[in-house]
Amino acid sequence: MINDSPAQSFVPPYRCRDCGSSEGFRSRRRSLVERFFLPLMLLKPVRCGECFRRDYRLIFTKVRERLSETSGMLRVKPQPSRSQRNVA
Repeated sequence: MINDSPAQSFVPPYRCRDCGSSEGFRSRRRSLVERFFLPLMLLKPVRCGECFRRDYRLIFTKVRERLSETSGMLRVKPQPSRSQRNVA
């Protein structure tokens, strides 16, 4: 495995402590403590993509952006028109 930068060797990849998944997503900051205190400690909220456990990780840990903010991930089905609906 070839690292792009020497700093990557110091930051372990994301691994869920509950299920062991390597799929992690950035989570919303919920409180004032998470908004102002966690960044001072170089932490950010992260959610597992498999078991949805929420945890705090170093800000250098690579995780994906939130699904709702990723373009094309959530597709809304168009509502059928009233003339096409089958209502009994």
